[in-house]
Amino acid sequence: MTPDTDFPSSNTDWSALETRTERSQALQRIWRGFMTARPAVGLLLLALQGIAFALGQSTHAPTLAITALYAAFTLADRLRTPARLPLRRLGMTWLLCIGLDVGVFALLQALQTGTTVNYTPLLALPVLMAAVAGGLVVGLATTSAATLLMLAEALRFQLAAGPDGPGRLLQAALTGTGLFVLSLLAHQLALRLAREEARASRSQDSAQLQAQINALVIEALAEGVLVVDEAGRVHTANPAADALLGGGLDRGSLPRSLMAHPAWQPLAGLAQRTFEDRADLGADLPIAQPQATPRELRVRTRLTAVDGARDRGFCVMFLQDLRQLEARIRTEKMAAMGRMSAAVAHEIRNPLAAITQASALLEEDLTEPAQQRLNAMVQQNARRLGRIVDEVLDVARVRQQGSDLGQGTALPLAASVYTMVDEWSRQSGRAQPALRLVESLPAVRFNEEHLRRILVNLLDNAARYAGPGEESIRVHTFAAGDGRPTLAVWSDGAPLEQGVERHLFEPFFSSESRSSGLGLFICRELCERHGATIRYERLRPAPDVPAGNAFLLSFAPAQAGALPQ
Repeated sequence: MTPDTDFPSSNTDWSALETRTERSQALQRIWRGFMTARPAVGLLLLALQGIAFALGQSTHAPTLAITALYAAFTLADRLRTPARLPLRRLGMTWLLCIGLDVGVFALLQALQTGTTVNYTPLLALPVLMAAVAGGLVVGLATTSAATLLMLAEALRFQLAAGPDGPGRLLQAALTGTGLFVLSLLAHQLALRLAREEARASRSQDSAQLQAQINALVIEALAEGVLVVDEAGRVHTANPAADALLGGGLDRGSLPRSLMAHPAWQPLAGLAQRTFEDRADLGADLPIAQPQATPRELRVRTRLTAVDGARDRGFCVMFLQDLRQLEARIRTEKMAAMGRMSAAVAHEIRNPLAAITQASALLEEDLTEPAQQRLNAMVQQNARRLGRIVDEVLDVARVRQQGSDLGQGTALPLAASVYTMVDEWSRQSGRAQPALRLVESLPAVRFNEEHLRRILVNLLDNAARYAGPGEESIRVHTFAAGDGRPTLAVWSDGAPLEQGVERHLFEPFFSSESRSSGLGLFICRELCERHGATIRYERLRPAPDVPAGNAFLLSFAPAQAGALPQ
């Protein structure tokens, strides 16, 4: 079976979700209404005949019997399984429903001996149903059958020499014409209804599918997403947002007010300002975490209000962890620096070596003190430029090394630190820093040469900013609260500015114009390669000592059975 009318094709890619006409919910509802109206009509006819009998009028037994049988049959037929719509031909379904109604109503009209009751208006019920639930052919066929039956009854009445035979014949013709017009109009309305329902169904399916796609995209986003209304209630939150806010935004608890959680109140305030200003905003907000240090989040807001709508829409908040954002920036910087390293090696290092060698040869022939000073300046700046080139290349080498460096070695922390500090003191010509080393600490998992490089860098930085006192630089080892062996390099220098502290371990960042800004960055990279961490704190090494700058290295303990270096 093929539909009578083809629906217009959709301009989307959701053709697989198009609703077929045979499954039209609107037609099914109309059919159920028709099936309910049939027994109602039968019961109403019985009631009218009962009222007529109560008023003293005579009862026509055949009419009463046909009406009772029709009411009983239609009431039972209402309980059966709904028909498959639309009706494409005059089959058994049509015969037991529409055809039966046409025959019964025509028979009731034919059994009338007078003109007190006119049953022809009831023929509009099966004609309408045939035009709506069936195709054009079924509707016109039903209307034709009803018209022919009315004309046959009028002709029979005229042949029986009835007093108003021509009038009844004309009335039947006019009624039939009206039924044809009614059938055509009902059929056009049914087609329009089917088209609109199919279009609405396709739009709904497309919207649901798009909503599912959007939900999957939001779930997979690395940044957090919150959808907040004007009252500060969260209606949607993805897993990333739940993790950034420390949990508590599971689906079962939504919608949930941001004001109900003290740590989320800054987010509620930002959302409220977004609604008040009707503009997109952004801010860096500290969000307290359960059993952890506060997390700094970068928050951006976007409004989703519809122009002219009564409500003010929703505020969509995008959350990013500043630490991860800065790490991504560092990665991008390192990628750019890696590409630059090869050019540095060929374009700077080779000419620099020639300059250094030429300066050394020239020094042998210079006798004037002024010329010797100028040549010394050339050698000094050449060596400085060489160190910068070496640091750049070292960063590239550190990034390219495997992550398993030194993982199978055990380094005694106290003894190694003592030896390295002593070497630094003799080479730099400075007094040895104050040491407090705990020899009972377990061995750490680290490469000895890498630890020497980190410690020398930290001691050079401390010596650059420390005061002239004997204990202006201190080196301690101890066990942290989590049991991890920790090394602290402390100096009594002035506190760092907040902007400097924030970017302390970033590449190419330095508070001095003569520094490459790579020393602390290399220290952090080496620590991460060995599962260690490095951080800066402002603390007191002893109760009677003023606060100073400290760099703390927390090491991973050496694995059981690791070989000592």
